[in-house]
Amino acid sequence: MIGAVDIGGTKIAIGAVSHDGKVAARLECPTAPERGCPAAIRQVAELLRVAASRTGSRFEGIGVCCPGPLDPFTGIIGDVGTLPGWQGGNLQAELEHEFGVRVAVENDADAAALAEANWGAAKGDSRFIYITVSTGIGGGIILGGELYRGVDGAHPELGHQVIDASGPLCYCAAHGCWESLASGPAMAAWVQEQRPVDDRLTAEQICALARNGDALGLRAVERQGYYLGLGLANLVTLFTPGVIALGGGVMKSADLFLDRAREVIRHICTQVPAEKTDLRLVSLGTDTGLIGAARAFLHRYH
Repeated sequence: MIGAVDIGGTKIAIGAVSHDGKVAARLECPTAPERGCPAAIRQVAELLRVAASRTGSRFEGIGVCCPGPLDPFTGIIGDVGTLPGWQGGNLQAELEHEFGVRVAVENDADAAALAEANWGAAKGDSRFIYITVSTGIGGGIILGGELYRGVDGAHPELGHQVIDASGPLCYCAAHGCWESLASGPAMAAWVQEQRPVDDRLTAEQICALARNGDALGLRAVERQGYYLGLGLANLVTLFTPGVIALGGGVMKSADLFLDRAREVIRHICTQVPAEKTDLRLVSLGTDTGLIGAARAFLHRYH
C-alpha cells in the first residue's frame, strides 16, 4: 500500500492506495490553513496511521499532491494563495522523518494527470493533457509517457494563457487569461454583471438555470463553451495530444457546453489534425487526487 495525501484549500483527503490505483481506505479533515503548516502535517500523519491500520499493512511510501507553487523535488511549499502562511513548509522532509519511508510531493494537477494517464481516461496514450475547470483552471501535460516539467521543475500554468487581452484582470496580473474567462467564478462574475443580484449565483446554479431554459443561463453556458474551446484549441494547436481529459466541478455540467467547445476547436485548429485529439471527461471520479498522489510516488520511485 501507498499512503496518499491530497491537500486542498478547504479539506485534506488521506488514504491508502494499492499499486493498481484502488483506494483501500479514505479519511478527510478540514485544511484549516490558518492553523499553519506544522499543525496540518501533524493531522495528516495521524490520519495516515489510521489509514494504514485499516488496511493492516505498512506503507511502502507516501505520495502527496498539493496546489502550487511548490518544489516537487524538495517538497517545499511556495506562496500558495489558498494556503496562506504555509510558505516554506516542507511536506517531504516532515513526513519522511515521521514514517521512515520515501515521500514524493507533486503539484495536484500534475498528479491527477499521472493518474488519468496510467489508470484512467488516457490509459495507454503517451501524449495526454489533463485539464481541471473549477475554482481555477489548471492542468498537467504527459509527453512521451513522461510528465512534462519546465525549467527547475516548474509546473506550466495552462490556466493563465491569455485568451482575450481585453478581458478581466486576473490575480496573475494578466487581462483575459483562460481562468479569468472560463473558470466557475468567471462564469459567476459574468452573470452578475448581466443581472446584478445581492447573492452571486454559482456556476452550478447558472447551469441549473440553463437546463430550465433561462435565457441568461443559456447565454452563460454558450459563452462558457466558447472560452473553454479557445483555451483547448490553443493546446491542440501547440501539442496535438492524443487525448485531453477534462475534470473539475464545472465539468459536471459538460453536456451543456462541451459540444460548443468542440465546434470552436474544429473552427480554429486548421493547421493540425485536430480530429485526432479525443476530448473526453476524466474517469477516476472524486478520488482522482488521492489516486494521483499514489501515482506520483510510483512515478518518482519505480
